[in-house]
Amino acid sequence: MVKVEGIVGDTLQQTLVDLISLELQAKQAHWNIKGPRFRALHLALDEVVDLVRNNADEVAERLATIGGNPDGRESTVAKTSTLDELEAGDLPVDKTYEVMAERVQTVCDKIRQNLSEADEADPITGDLLIGVVSGLEQQAWFLRAATK
Repeated sequence: MVKVEGIVGDTLQQTLVDLISLELQAKQAHWNIKGPRFRALHLALDEVVDLVRNNADEVAERLATIGGNPDGRESTVAKTSTLDELEAGDLPVDKTYEVMAERVQTVCDKIRQNLSEADEADPITGDLLIGVVSGLEQQAWFLRAATK
């Protein structure tokens, strides 16, 4: 059995927290965007939310499978997320495309920091995280491409 202490457990837990934070931010933006191209971004953010929610569940279940205790409590997410807090109030569509692309990419970059070590310690976790990064990078690209 994989040791949950160390790089594998830490990477899965941080990934879980960042995915939950990203899901909440994407939904917050989804509710508060205003301006031209509203509908396109509104729907794009739903895609991000669905992907991230599914990924978070898989990450949490992997952590539980190897003997860890996934911690997705709001206090844990608030204290340990690598994402900055999303601005409150109305959010202009163009700026929100950029902000959300940046937030999605931030989560990808954080996962990549420890991906090689986690993969070496547990290839199953490595494969899971590679899949997470692949899906998130595609969403970041979709969001960036909409502003070009």
